[in-house]
Amino acid sequence: MSIVLWWGRFGNYGPDYPRNRTLMSCFSQLGWEVQTFQPRLSQTADLEAALRGFRDIDLVWVPCFRQRDVAAASRWARRKGIPLVFDPLISAFDKQVFERQKFSAASGKGRRLLRWEQECFARANWLIADTQEHAAYFSREHASPIEQICVLPVGAEEGLFKPQAKPANHIPEALFFGTFIGLQGATYIAEAVAHYQGPVCRLTFLGTGPDRATCEAIVRRVSNPRVYVAFEEWVPLIELPARIGAADLCLGVFGVGDKTNRVIPNKVYQSLACDRPVITMEAEAYPEEMRSHNGGLLWVPAGDPASIAESLSGALSTQIPGGVDAGVAFASYEKHFSNQKIREELSALLTRLV
Repeated sequence: MSIVLWWGRFGNYGPDYPRNRTLMSCFSQLGWEVQTFQPRLSQTADLEAALRGFRDIDLVWVPCFRQRDVAAASRWARRKGIPLVFDPLISAFDKQVFERQKFSAASGKGRRLLRWEQECFARANWLIADTQEHAAYFSREHASPIEQICVLPVGAEEGLFKPQAKPANHIPEALFFGTFIGLQGATYIAEAVAHYQGPVCRLTFLGTGPDRATCEAIVRRVSNPRVYVAFEEWVPLIELPARIGAADLCLGVFGVGDKTNRVIPNKVYQSLACDRPVITMEAEAYPEEMRSHNGGLLWVPAGDPASIAESLSGALSTQIPGGVDAGVAFASYEKHFSNQKIREELSALLTRLV
């Protein structure tokens, strides 16, 4: 049996983080043993690994968000003569400069962070990206060879997120769930209430985060008798599939900016896996086949409340929510994002490496 050493100081993103749990499961189903290594210090982790005496390791895998662990992991892997794969999921430079806007790309801090992350990525034999657009970004901005980047979708935890029975709602419900960060564009959904002209519906915001208070304030200013708006607190992950299933359709993300064009959010994977159509912004991150026909995703421009309202009105006016037959959203998930799809791509990568 081949062995992968899962290397990283995990914090909140350890083996139980959905992305990591899915990939660990895929390794196991492909016949690999996963050994975890959580070093005390990232900087000297190669020395700690040497003292731990790991044996018969075939591959080192540094999981998402663990840029700080790559240097030591690469030193240890190089001494052992085994490949290193890094799955950053997001760029620290992109997050700090463009999402959080802590400093500009041209500033000293920005240039240093980019150089550091470029060096980090260069230490890996292979990079993992979650979408083709993210792979192109890593290649373009971080000088990573595109032929050494493997795309593995995030997918959904299929033990939890699976097709839900169609709800029997007398008043149809559209559900937004998330962390209310700017990328998700929840404020545009709130602003869409004023434009909505469809049948009477419920619009539910589920979760907490920076933009929730703004959404609540926007909704208070709007008087639209066609829309009953509710705000609910976050539910445990194990309860989320049933909550998705209680809605007729889900709302994805609508934020403006380059990053929103590169990512497919967890909420979209999870909603499609539950066989719920999703209204979301059109982005190049999605496979062309999904963008060219109705496969459970209903497209609107980013940052456009009127278009969100129009799409929602049209979707809820049809006999079939979203104009999508039962099973279509799940079929799209299975074809493009399923754990089976991830296993196939991971297997192809492992064949190249060992």
